[in-house]
Amino acid sequence: MQHEVVSREEWLEARRALLAKEKEATRLRDSVNAARLALPWVKVDKDYVFETPEGRKSLADLFDGRSQLLIYHFMLGPDWDAGCTGCSFLSDHVDGALPHLNHHDVTWVAVSRAPLDKIAAYKQRMGWKFPWVSSFGSDFNFDYHVSFSPEDLAKDKVFYNFTPMQPADANDELPGLSAFYRNDKGEVFHTYSSYARGPEELVGTLMILDRAPKGRNEDSTMNFVRRHDEYEEAAKAPSCCH
Repeated sequence: MQHEVVSREEWLEARRALLAKEKEATRLRDSVNAARLALPWVKVDKDYVFETPEGRKSLADLFDGRSQLLIYHFMLGPDWDAGCTGCSFLSDHVDGALPHLNHHDVTWVAVSRAPLDKIAAYKQRMGWKFPWVSSFGSDFNFDYHVSFSPEDLAKDKVFYNFTPMQPADANDELPGLSAFYRNDKGEVFHTYSSYARGPEELVGTLMILDRAPKGRNEDSTMNFVRRHDEYEEAAKAPSCCH
């Protein structure tokens, strides 16, 4: 790795210039966060049913008594043998946040179309504790544009990340994050969704790597990532969450 080596004084000058940009980025992030909170909401009138370890539950039930719900659309399809590598990478960061989220009136739930037994097996393999339910047989994943049927993929375009895209660039399952609010009357509202690299800031490891000397040191988006029990295998397949 070749890099310019300078005096401490020259380094400080360059670092102060970068600091100005970092502060600008922080102010921009604050502005984006404010705009996100100001988004209008959409009332959810459709009845969605999920299979959970405690039995069948509605979307309102998933709030678990809280007013805010974050759903991570985890890529694990009915016919998949294992969860998406990139989704697994993100999910490795969730369990430690759960007590903080729960005590701040936020419930986190992962949702996949895989049947519950397949979800349970992969969850046990990864050693995760966060709630994870199945939307198999429901329109939920399709309505929130993270799952695509063979008929969808046979069309000229599919709708993902709020944009029509080529089916060749899609998949039967894609990642995303959706937020919901439940009021005192029990009404549920869809407040926000984010797709593709949108939830990237949830991946603390990436934020740490961004500050390391080599950064993410990747050839393409997250191509270095493996499931946390596969690193010794040095697999060469890229993440499925490009």
